[in-house]
Amino acid sequence: MFPSIWIEEAQKRIAPHIRPTPLQHDEEFGLYIKWENKQLTGSFKLRGAVNKILSLQPWEIERGIVAASAGNHGQGVALAASLVGVKAIVFASEHAVPSKLEAIRSLGAEVRLVEGGYGEAENAGIAFAAQSGAAWVSPYNDGQVIAGQGTIGWEIIQSLDQASNCTWVVPAGGGGLIAGIGAAIKTHPKDTAKLCLMKLVGIQSEASPFLHHIYHHGTQVGCHELPSLADGLAGPVEEGSLTIPLVRRYVDDFRLVSESEIIEAVRFAWQRYKERIEGSAAAALAAVLTGKISERPAVIIVSGGNIQPEVHQHIISGQL
Repeated sequence: MFPSIWIEEAQKRIAPHIRPTPLQHDEEFGLYIKWENKQLTGSFKLRGAVNKILSLQPWEIERGIVAASAGNHGQGVALAASLVGVKAIVFASEHAVPSKLEAIRSLGAEVRLVEGGYGEAENAGIAFAAQSGAAWVSPYNDGQVIAGQGTIGWEIIQSLDQASNCTWVVPAGGGGLIAGIGAAIKTHPKDTAKLCLMKLVGIQSEASPFLHHIYHHGTQVGCHELPSLADGLAGPVEEGSLTIPLVRRYVDDFRLVSESEIIEAVRFAWQRYKERIEGSAAAALAAVLTGKISERPAVIIVSGGNIQPEVHQHIISGQL
């Protein structure tokens, strides 16, 4: 079981450096929507990155900080590294969203592009960290990163009296977010008996179903990755990742959504809520809109809003 004290400590550690995000109630649809697109850096990833980097020892920080990212984690790492006075190195795919890469650089980190997809960038980052002795800050395979993401769950529980009656719907890639939220909602001291009964469902894109495949079949062998608007959910899961047993323990079901469903959810978020969200963040909303998640009330985590501006414009205008 993941120690809930880690999430409590994370909440205290990161509080001065992150923004508590709004939880909106859409009564007509029976939804509670957590808008992490309003987080500093535009994504929940800042929480885990700040918690991890602020928990490092001075001698670890002196050796440097290395990460791999599809974009959002890199921004969180860059900002967190600046808090401790170092410059991070972030490995990224050559196909990563340009606006996300520029945002990483603007926050002071060095970006090193790698041929291939996110998996190749992650492998390159891990190898560089091992060779250089720098601190490796995984976007998901790290207890302190998971604890940081879990603070979202605690925020919701603390502001929503009927949290225990909800089905929680969470986008998942490497599993750091859903593992952290699972640990938060099923070990929270507020009312553990009731919270343990909450249903937690992971959502991933059909184009990159690695964690979904691990959850249902015990392996990601045979999975194939296709281009996806949900770039933050893409790529294989690191072998032996801490998130794998945590997802098996805390997640009650895991479902997939299509690219067209993700696109429609991005459009819906703008038309109904005037919120700009990225493809990864739209996955959970897509599952609800399509009826793949029918239970109500539901808590939906909208994980970020860093979508390429012209892509978002094409979506809301019906060109995609």
